[in-house]
Amino acid sequence: MRSWIRQTHRWLGMLLTLTILVNFACMAFGPPPAAVTYAPLVPLALLVFSGLYMFFLPYFSKAG
Repeated sequence: MRSWIRQTHRWLGMLLTLTILVNFACMAFGPPPAAVTYAPLVPLALLVFSGLYMFFLPYFSKAG
């Protein structure tokens, strides 16, 4: 489970980078549509949760 979350976190980081690059590329041609503007928020939110899980995992495993 831990390795799956870590691998997912890495792929989400790449997806976030890609969505931000697409956002900037669309801005070069004018204001981007709302779907492109808000697209990075989904991987960002998932990165926050997976990052917090990985951050607190050592503390919870010691307590148990």
